[in-house]
Amino acid sequence: MTMSIRNIFLFTFSLSAFTVIGACGQQSANQQHQQNLTQSAVDTTKHKYTNHLASESSPYLLMHAHNPVDWYPWGDEALTKAKLENKLLIISVGYAACHWCHVMEHESFENEEVAQLMNAHFVSVKVDREERPDVDQVYMNACQLISGNGGWPLNVVALPDGRPIYAGTYFPKDNWMSLLQQIHTFYVQTPEKALEQAQQVTEGIKGSEIVNLKSGTPSSTIGDLKQSAIGYHGNIDHDMGGFNRAPKFPLPAGWSYLLTHYYHTGDKKSLDAVTVTLDRMAWGGINDQVGGGFARYSVDSEWKVPHFEKMLYDNAQLVSLYAHAYRLTKNELYKTTITQITEFLERELMSPEGAFYSSLDADSEGEEGRFYVWTKKEFDKVVGADAALLAAYYRVTEAGNWEHGNNVLIRYKSDADFARAQKITLAELQKKVAKARPALLAARAARVRPPLDDKILTAWNALMITGYADAYRALGNKEMLAQALRTGNFMKSKMMSADGRLNRNYKNGKSTINAYLDDYALTIEAFINLYQITFDEQWLTHAHTLADYTDAHFYDATSGMYFYTSNLDPALIARKMEITDNVIPGSNSVMAQCFYKLGTYLYKPAMIDRAAQMLHNVKDKAVAGGPYYAGWQQLIAYFASTPFEVAIVGPQSQAVRAKIEQQFMPDVFVLGGVAEGSLELLEGKLQPGRTMIYVCRNKTCKLPVTDPDEALKQIKNYKLK
Repeated sequence: MTMSIRNIFLFTFSLSAFTVIGACGQQSANQQHQQNLTQSAVDTTKHKYTNHLASESSPYLLMHAHNPVDWYPWGDEALTKAKLENKLLIISVGYAACHWCHVMEHESFENEEVAQLMNAHFVSVKVDREERPDVDQVYMNACQLISGNGGWPLNVVALPDGRPIYAGTYFPKDNWMSLLQQIHTFYVQTPEKALEQAQQVTEGIKGSEIVNLKSGTPSSTIGDLKQSAIGYHGNIDHDMGGFNRAPKFPLPAGWSYLLTHYYHTGDKKSLDAVTVTLDRMAWGGINDQVGGGFARYSVDSEWKVPHFEKMLYDNAQLVSLYAHAYRLTKNELYKTTITQITEFLERELMSPEGAFYSSLDADSEGEEGRFYVWTKKEFDKVVGADAALLAAYYRVTEAGNWEHGNNVLIRYKSDADFARAQKITLAELQKKVAKARPALLAARAARVRPPLDDKILTAWNALMITGYADAYRALGNKEMLAQALRTGNFMKSKMMSADGRLNRNYKNGKSTINAYLDDYALTIEAFINLYQITFDEQWLTHAHTLADYTDAHFYDATSGMYFYTSNLDPALIARKMEITDNVIPGSNSVMAQCFYKLGTYLYKPAMIDRAAQMLHNVKDKAVAGGPYYAGWQQLIAYFASTPFEVAIVGPQSQAVRAKIEQQFMPDVFVLGGVAEGSLELLEGKLQPGRTMIYVCRNKTCKLPVTDPDEALKQIKNYKLK
């Protein structure tokens, strides 16, 4: 199917368009405008053009509200207009922090000549992929089928009913106009061929990622875990970390799984792969050495030059990943990295209500990365007397280590190794760095800031709750506990209805979009985490309510899996499932893990059976799938080595929980409280005036102990059998 679709377009359109995959763009471009993405309304009296996006809340859509292109938001109005006028749809998908989306807007969508062509022959629809990942998912699939690649901006031409006939990414102005003229002529002169192409592409979309209900008895073994690492190690850059490619994305789910793999198998190669990756990323330009927080990816293979946009979902997952690694290794670099990420998040992405905004743009003052880079003269002026030492520390040179004489602050070795090479003590070095960072941050704050995308997304905030919960486990910082609860309470009060329905988005007190499967799965996971760090059973109750709602509105009995969209949502040309993990964990793998955990805590074997069937359906791919099946591999670990239920009941239950959870033990589910509570697994375990610890596994418990170290020994001895 894929090859036949590509061949159709090879012969249909002779245009040799210079297409740049937006997700991987590296070059700077001259942008003449920088709109403030935090605006909540559009003043239609001060602009030459105002289109149908002016009343939207999405910062990305508002960026285009005064383009001469007569943009519509995704919805019935645009689709009805296209059908009534028999015009093709242009569906242009992007997001606020996307550099190449801005470039194409400036070159094409702000251009009156281009707008005239688009308005005359097409109905143009702008989509914020972060608000409407369902639309993006369908049309990105089309782009991959047609061209073999994808990225943002994503530009699709479709029939009036939404079925795509062409899709690509970034096009320079002349190529874009030529392409549109050819497609319009093709549609007018040979509508039957356009219909044939649309049918083939749509069938291809519907046929991708099909999952069948697999018969037989599900099973998983430690051998499966050992086999799963093969899909990683042949592709890892064991010198610089990450995978052998450029650009390099963090992909936290994969590294998280390799820590689990090491825990269960003792494969030191897996641990080494993770630690070299985390070290190099923490030292690299992808990590903002001044302000904390990670960019979306590195354009090179050494983590040196970032694509400067900062996304909430990356930083939330990296907090969790560095927290897992710190619990395992006690490496102080990881502790520092966690602290600096959370400081960045609270300083620059946190809303007054305690939830988190979506992203910071890559561009400011018309240049990618301008806010973050330094000339040597600028750098030396700020750090003063320590300029020579700190320039060497951050690899700052007169010629610049990036482009146009600019420097990305980056390190290539540990503080201890650098101090030794400079013949100063580690304490002296760290004192000078600690003095320089706030000075550099203050100097940078005077620059024009990158625009902020201030919409709040449920799935991404759920990842942030889990990140703070993991950071609290690792560091014991009660401010991190308080923030996890603050964001959790926001989600409960603002994003969740009594029946378990979630909203996807929130801005200025309003939400307009029904949630998707990743919103549900990641929120359930977040609420389970809140229970684990507080022993407050309300969070399990809320998680159970969400799981029941998901069963009612997303479950597909034919496959045993879950659709990405609710059955209450208007139908798109295909109803998709999300099976693989990517920069955000796949919603089906997270959902399956949540069923396993909820089934354990609530003593509901049917939930565990559901997780087993979901894994069974994809297990062959999961074992060999590398980081793109990391969530499923984590589920294999649960079934291959049954997790421990560690019940902690009594007045010191929180102190004991903290001691146990300081260790990295991905197969330990803690539960308990000052009282027994209502969980069946806690029944009969309270002994007045004492804090008792029960280590249980496979419906069998060891003798209760009062010393956390004794409980940890019981877990270790259990594992050795």
